[in-house]
Amino acid sequence: MLLLLLIFLLVFYSDLARSSQLRSEFKHKNIFILAGQSNMAGRGGVIDEKWDGIIPSECQSNSLVLRLNARTNWEEAREPLHADIDVTKACGIGPGMAFANSVREIEPRIGTIGLVPCAIGGTNISEWHRGMSLYNNLVNRAKAALIQGGTIRAILWYQGESDTISQADAESYGLNLKNFMLDLRADLQSPMLPIIQIWEVGVSSQSIRAVDPDHALEIGVLHNSRLNGLHWHLDKEHS
Repeated sequence: MLLLLLIFLLVFYSDLARSSQLRSEFKHKNIFILAGQSNMAGRGGVIDEKWDGIIPSECQSNSLVLRLNARTNWEEAREPLHADIDVTKACGIGPGMAFANSVREIEPRIGTIGLVPCAIGGTNISEWHRGMSLYNNLVNRAKAALIQGGTIRAILWYQGESDTISQADAESYGLNLKNFMLDLRADLQSPMLPIIQIWEVGVSSQSIRAVDPDHALEIGVLHNSRLNGLHWHLDKEHS
């Protein structure tokens, strides 16, 4: 009987220690905001408005990669990350999980990563101005992500295609993006918040002007990544 009691106590305190460790890791989440339009929301594997369900190896789930769902609850991140966020379109694979898994591979000691999906397909930069619903939702979700602990490490921004339709939108994109980022940093009280901007090359000269990386120097973008080596989706818009 005494032996059984000792075994029970050993298992109990072992589970308690693991639970305490998980709570500690959960509290110290490294949070990344995913914002922009369809390529960030995820259209990989979507054909005829239906996702094929195929998840590449680099996008597989990991117990230390979480997602803030539409109800602002944390859960284990699984593709499609934006399924309950960009609800009017079919969502598939986006860059979020691959990014998180790459970060963990490069820096295994980083601990828990929290992804906050906010992207909505087909949106123009003007719809992300301060006071607009998309902007307000992003700020509210970012603040909700901090309630249970953690630090916002960066914003991943993948948007600009909708601003290549007209010359005026393309030429004003740089200033609009600068204002968006400065407003966001101010409202999140993080003036040095890193920004990772993803941009595309390959559709037209307008698209290059719309997402000109030179604007990154003005607003302190941490990294400006071209996606000119990827295969285009069947609709020629999504990689």
